[in-house]
Amino acid sequence: MDFKEGDLVTRNSYNNDMVFKIISIDNDICYLKGINVRLIADSPVDDLIIYDQEFEEDQEFLERIKPNLDLDRSEFFYLPGKILHIDGDNEYLDKCLKYYEEDNLMAIGVREDEENVPFKIRELLELHNPNILVITGHDAYYKKKGGRDDLSAYKNSQNFVASIKEARKYEHSHEKLIIIAGACQSDYEELIKAGANFASSPKRINIHALDPAIIATRVSLSDISKDIDLINILENTKYGKDGMGGIKTKGTMYIGYPR
Repeated sequence: MDFKEGDLVTRNSYNNDMVFKIISIDNDICYLKGINVRLIADSPVDDLIIYDQEFEEDQEFLERIKPNLDLDRSEFFYLPGKILHIDGDNEYLDKCLKYYEEDNLMAIGVREDEENVPFKIRELLELHNPNILVITGHDAYYKKKGGRDDLSAYKNSQNFVASIKEARKYEHSHEKLIIIAGACQSDYEELIKAGANFASSPKRINIHALDPAIIATRVSLSDISKDIDLINILENTKYGKDGMGGIKTKGTMYIGYPR
């Protein structure tokens, strides 16, 4: 079968469990990007089949990630936290920005390669002064390079760690700047140690493209005077506590009166 860039495909060797888009082809190897999962992969052409249906997201998941807020807008007004979302992937960034827009959140999106973020993060923080910082893109854990606790065995975890540390030099407080970091299979423990409030991936699994944005949205819309519902927020992500974890902190939304 002839394949071309942009085709949607699945992999027979993985029981066709995930839909990818072909981003490039080199002889008989296709390079793939997950449609909704933050995963870059490669595959022999003979392992692929065309996904000939219209791609549709899991409806149960779409319903789950809609914020369920019971706000008294007749008397009070609300100021959600401001989000700065830095992403290594343009398409995933666009998905996240659309998701923020649906909830009328103030979110600034920046597309930047993961290895460049540590050198640009302070300038971006000073320019935009967010309440919530998302640092994401692509990552992977390579077992052949080392154990789960070996940072050098990851594609981009070391870049995420460096970015978090630079952000924490700008703002030390976990309450004043909420940091959400990581991507597929990231070194969760090291990201948390570096200063992230939330990170992926406790079980070193792939995460959904929207998972960091789901957490950022919930934190943005949570009362600044109260602790967030940590377990509930994590359960709203695609794979729950296996894909994302974090620490208890307060929300970032101010509530004012009168409207």
